[in-house]
Amino acid sequence: MNVTIYDVAREAGVSIAAVSQVINGKGKISERRRREIVRVMERLNYRPSVIATALAGKRTYTIGLLVPDISNPFFAEIARSVEEQGHRLGYSLVICCTDNKEDRVERYLSLFRSKSVDGIVIGTGIGTDDKETIAPLAHGRIPIVTIARELPGCDGGTVVVDDFAGGRMAAGHLTALGHRRMAVLAESPKLSSSRERIRGFREGLGEAGVELPDAAVVTCGGQPPVAEGKRRASELLRSGDRPTAIFCCNDLLAIGTLQAAKEAGLSVPGDVSVVGFDNTILASVTDPPLTTVAQPIERMGQLAVDLLIRRLANETDEPPRTVLQPELVVRESTAAPAPSPI
Repeated sequence: MNVTIYDVAREAGVSIAAVSQVINGKGKISERRRREIVRVMERLNYRPSVIATALAGKRTYTIGLLVPDISNPFFAEIARSVEEQGHRLGYSLVICCTDNKEDRVERYLSLFRSKSVDGIVIGTGIGTDDKETIAPLAHGRIPIVTIARELPGCDGGTVVVDDFAGGRMAAGHLTALGHRRMAVLAESPKLSSSRERIRGFREGLGEAGVELPDAAVVTCGGQPPVAEGKRRASELLRSGDRPTAIFCCNDLLAIGTLQAAKEAGLSVPGDVSVVGFDNTILASVTDPPLTTVAQPIERMGQLAVDLLIRRLANETDEPPRTVLQPELVVRESTAAPAPSPI
């Protein structure tokens, strides 16, 4: 038998009007009471007509999440955090993956609009020159919050880690160990996060009197990232002036680098040290365990959802930019460079 709004009201001990207010996002019902009613609806498996609600211009209590690659543990963990926080606040999640293909961004944003989502969290990179894609976001009616990425031209809020500081941490760690000949495996230059990590790493090296030639910064544009990291790291490790340490702008590129070193018969960290970025679940189970710059992934997802909900409630006058601090996690993939042969 279908559960009705009357059943929900009776079970929750409230009036039908109160349940209607929760469904439609109107009225002065308290947040605590709204959550209690949402929990009753979930327990009874009550589903009001989302289509009818959307057509009436009311909330659907649905959030869209756009990520580049759900197979990347970083974005999988972001999605989990966004989903958990959304669930706590009574929202469902629709996830779309661009597979790092820019033509899918506009398509999925249109899909979100057709599904009448209340707001969108964007974790995928959009180039600064993609004006046609950015314009409808910057001036649209659906609130937008970006996570782990900056979105130029969009007036929504953003939750990011201090990528510049993270790059400096990696440089400080490697120079303190005595490394002077280093290289970087970078992501797409369109990503603000990658640019800032490189900039921070370069500045950190400069403070120690170490130069990072432009040729030592290698862009990994191919897919999948582990294979691309392995290919590009192999090229660096076969060069005549082999680096003693490689800083990778994400953990997947670092894992590819570990594979390349093993295939080349090199020891990590004996012959080459490797530093990643993200501190995903994979970082602690690699061989050797990976030294990496940790992002507070769970906290980022929670804050992004909270910010989006506040924007839906018109509780933010200025588009805030929340910057969280990274943390260097030292494991077994870094050590002092081997002494040069006499």
